[in-house]
Amino acid sequence: MKKISLLLLTAALFGACSSSSKYQTTKQSNIDALTHSASFEMPEVAVPSFPDRTYNVLEFGADPSGSALSTEAIQKAIDECTAAGGGTVIIPAGIFTTAPITLKSNVRLYTEPNCFVVFSHDLDLYEIYDEWFEGLPTKRCTSPLNARGAENIAITGHGTFNGNGDWWRPLKKNKMAPGQWKKHLQEKGGIVTEKDIWYPDSASILAQSYCLDQNVPVITDDSLWLVVKSFLRPVMLHFVDCKNILLEGVTFENSPAWNLHPMCCENLILRDLTVRNPWYSQNGDGVDVESCKNVVISHCSFDVGDDAICMKSGKDKPGRDRGIPTENVIVDDCVVYHGHGGFVCGSEMSGGIKNVEVRNNLYIGTDVGLRFKSTRGRGGIVENIFIRDVNMVNIPNEGLLFDLFYGGKGAGEETEEELAARMNAEAPEASEETPAFRNIVIENVTGANIKRAIYFNGLPEMKIQNVTLRNITMSATEGALFRQTDGLVIENVNITPEKGEAFSIAPTVENVVIN
Repeated sequence: MKKISLLLLTAALFGACSSSSKYQTTKQSNIDALTHSASFEMPEVAVPSFPDRTYNVLEFGADPSGSALSTEAIQKAIDECTAAGGGTVIIPAGIFTTAPITLKSNVRLYTEPNCFVVFSHDLDLYEIYDEWFEGLPTKRCTSPLNARGAENIAITGHGTFNGNGDWWRPLKKNKMAPGQWKKHLQEKGGIVTEKDIWYPDSASILAQSYCLDQNVPVITDDSLWLVVKSFLRPVMLHFVDCKNILLEGVTFENSPAWNLHPMCCENLILRDLTVRNPWYSQNGDGVDVESCKNVVISHCSFDVGDDAICMKSGKDKPGRDRGIPTENVIVDDCVVYHGHGGFVCGSEMSGGIKNVEVRNNLYIGTDVGLRFKSTRGRGGIVENIFIRDVNMVNIPNEGLLFDLFYGGKGAGEETEEELAARMNAEAPEASEETPAFRNIVIENVTGANIKRAIYFNGLPEMKIQNVTLRNITMSATEGALFRQTDGLVIENVNITPEKGEAFSIAPTVENVVIN
C-alpha cells in the first residue's frame, strides 16, 4: 500500500508539472545563467510559479468570433482564479474583442496558438484615472492590460494582443504613402490640421494646446479631462507596484501610446516576446522600464515607432521626489528593427538609472543605435552601465549618442538652429536639477553604414564622466565627435569615415586616454 501511495503521489506531481509546463517554457536555470554573469552584483530574479488549476474563458461565455465583447468573461475567469488561490486562465484560439483587462495576483494568462485579442477603441469602455505618463503625474485612460499591486503574475503563450492604436494616435501625413493616408482618413474620419497632422477629433487638438511639455496636458479644471478623453491614450500594458512578473512568448502590437510600461515593479522577466508598432506611430515605444528593479529582458524582438528598449525613472522634480531608480537590469540577445533608439537611457531619468548590462544585441535600421539622452532640469544620475557585443547596421543618425541637450524630438528631426539655441544659452551652476551620466563601459561593438559613428555632447556644468570605449569598429559617413566629457578612455576603436576626421576631440574634453 505504501508503494502504491508513493506511485500515485509521484504520478500526481508529475501530472501537475507536465500540465503546468505547457503554459510557459522559461526555467529558473535560464534566468540564473543570465543574472550570474552580470558585470555587477545582480540579485536573483525568480520565475513565478502557479498552482495546477485552469480556467478557460470559453466556459465563462467568451466569444471566439470577435463579434461581441468578451471582457466580462475574461475578467470573471481571472477573478475566480485569483480568489481560488491562483492558476492559469486560458484564452484559446479565436478572435476575442475586449475592453481593458485587469490581471490579479497568482494568475497566469495563457494564450493558445492562433489566439488574437483585440482591444476595442470605444472610448466609453475606458475610464480616466490618475496616472504617470512621460515621467509626470497626470490622468490617462485605462490601459488595455493593467495590474496594480499584484504579485506573481504572468502573460505567456503564443497569442497576439492588439491595442487598436491607429484609432488613438496622432498621425503625420509625411510619414505615410498617399494611398495609406487616404485610406486612414476614409476609415477613421477625424480632423487634419494645417500642419497635416491627423487627430481623432477636435478634443485631441484642444488637449494638445494644454501641453507645455511633450504629451502631458496641464489642466486645472477637472471637468476638462472628460472633454479631452480621446487625447489621453493609454500605454498598452501598464503594471504598477507589482512583483514577480513574467511576460513570455506572446506578441504585443499596435499600442495607443507606449507598448509595455512596467512602473515601480520588482522582479520582472520579459522573454521571447515580439513587440511591434507601425514605424510611424507617435510615442510607439517598445518597452519603457520605469523605476523598476531586478529586470531581465531576453531573446525579444522589437520593431516600433519610438525608442525600443528604454530605461526611465521619472521626470524633473516629480521624478526626483519619487526617488525610485531603475536598477539591476539585464538586456540580452535582443534584436531591434525600426525605433528611435535600439537601447536608450532617458530622457526621463530623474530618479536615477544604475547597474544595467546590455549584451548580444542587434540593431537594424534604428534611428540611433545606443542612445543616452537628458536635458537641464532633470537631475538624477545614470551610472554603472555596461554594454558589450552589440552589432548595428543601417543607422541613419548616430551609432552611439550622448545628448544632454535633448529637446524632445526624434533623432534627426531637430534643426541645427534649435539645438544651437539651447547649447548657446548661459550655463547655470550645477544643482539637483543637473543630470549626470558617469561610469559607463561600451565594448565589442561593430557598426556598418552609419551616418555619424559617435557623438558626445555633455553639459558644460556637468560633463559626461568616465566613459570607456573599447574594441569598437564602425564604418560611417562621419567620424566621432566628443564634447564636454571628463574621463574618456578610447582603446582599440577603429572608425572609417567617408569624409572628415575619424576622431574630433573638442577642447572641452578632459583626461583622455587613447590606446
